[in-house]
Amino acid sequence: MAKRDYYEVLGITRTATEIEITKAYRGLAKKYHPDQNPGDDEVVAKYHEVTEAYEVLKDGNRKQIYDRYGHDGLAQAAAGGGGGGGVDLGDLLGQVFGDFLGGGGGGRRRARGPRRGEDIEDVLDIDLLEAATGTKKTVSIRYEANCKECNGSGAKAGTQPVQCKRCKGSGAEYVSAGGLFSFPQACRGCSGRGTVIPDPCKACRGAGRAEVRESLDLNIPPGVDTRIRLSVPGHGHEGGPGATRGNLELIIRVREHKIFERDGHNLICQFPVSFARAALGGPVELTTLTGEKVTIEVPRGAQTHTTVLRAVGQGMPDLDDPRRKGDLLVILVVETPTALSPEQEQLLRKLAELEGTTPPMPRKGFFGKLKDLITGDVPPTEQKN
Repeated sequence: MAKRDYYEVLGITRTATEIEITKAYRGLAKKYHPDQNPGDDEVVAKYHEVTEAYEVLKDGNRKQIYDRYGHDGLAQAAAGGGGGGGVDLGDLLGQVFGDFLGGGGGGRRRARGPRRGEDIEDVLDIDLLEAATGTKKTVSIRYEANCKECNGSGAKAGTQPVQCKRCKGSGAEYVSAGGLFSFPQACRGCSGRGTVIPDPCKACRGAGRAEVRESLDLNIPPGVDTRIRLSVPGHGHEGGPGATRGNLELIIRVREHKIFERDGHNLICQFPVSFARAALGGPVELTTLTGEKVTIEVPRGAQTHTTVLRAVGQGMPDLDDPRRKGDLLVILVVETPTALSPEQEQLLRKLAELEGTTPPMPRKGFFGKLKDLITGDVPPTEQKN
C-alpha cells in the first residue's frame, strides 16, 4: 500500500512552521494513542503513521529530502547510510540540493543518470456544478525545456562545456570550520555544476533552457473537491538531455455557490416555505444543483432552521465511484408575510381569536389620535387616572 503524503497525514500545508507541525502532531498523537484506544489496530496504525510523518518533518535535513524527492528520496538516503561504510556527506547533500555539489569529496565526481524534470504545480478553479458533473478545461502552462540550439548544454554549437579549474569538476569546494572540520559548499567558479562554458549558446545565453508555452485539454472527473490533486504525467518541466519530463500537478479549488453549500458528499441549501405550508405541511418542488426538479414533503408544524429535509441521492458524487452520491439537505425557512390582503388579514385575525389571542388593531397616525382627543373617543389604555 502506497504511503500517504506526510503533510496530508498531519493535516497541514507544505508551508507549515515547526510550531504548526508540532501542534498538529500532538493533537493527532493524543487522539490516536494506543493507551486511549486499546485493542483498536486501525487506530494504532494511524498513530504510527502520524509519528512517522512527524519524525521526518521535524528533522530539517530529512524534511528537505522529502520535500524534493518524496518517500523514494528518503528510502534512498536511508539506504545510502546503511551498512558499515557510513554516510557520504556529498551524496546526502546531493540528494538535498540536487546536483548542487556534484558528488563526494576529493575532487571525485560521481556518474549520475539524467535527472527527471521537475513537477509543475498550478491551481485550477472550477464551479460547484462542474465539480458535481465533471467538466473539460483548457489549461495553459509554461514549462522549462532544453534549448534546441545547444540541446541543453548551454554551449555554442560545435563546442562543449569544459571542466571547472577551481573545483576540478567536482562542483564543490571545501571550507574549513575552526580548523577541525571541513564541509562542502557549491563551487564559486561554476555554481556547483563542475563545468564552465567558455563560448555560450546565443539562443539561451548559456542557460541551456528555454521557456515553452503549452495548452492542454483536460477531463476533470465528477466528485473533485478543493485541495484534490490531479496529476498529468509528462507535462512538467523537461529534465536534462535524455531524461523524462516531470508531471503537472493540478490543485483543485471549487468556488462557492450562491445557493448550495458542500459538506463532504452532501449538499446543503435553505428553502423558503410559506407560513400556511409550514403549518399545514404538504409537498413542495425544488430545483437541485444540476437543474433536476424534485418533490419533498414538508411536515406539519415545520420550523425555521430546525426542520431539515433530505433529498436522497441529490448530493455530490463520490470521486472513486461517481454512481454513489450524497444527499441534499434542505433547511426550511418559514416566511412571514409582510403584506396581507383584506381576506388574508381577516383569516389570520380569526385564527388569533381561536387561539385566544386578541389581535391588535391597526395603529393610528398623529391626526387620527388628535381627532379622538377632540371627540373624546380615547381608548381606555390611553386614558389617565
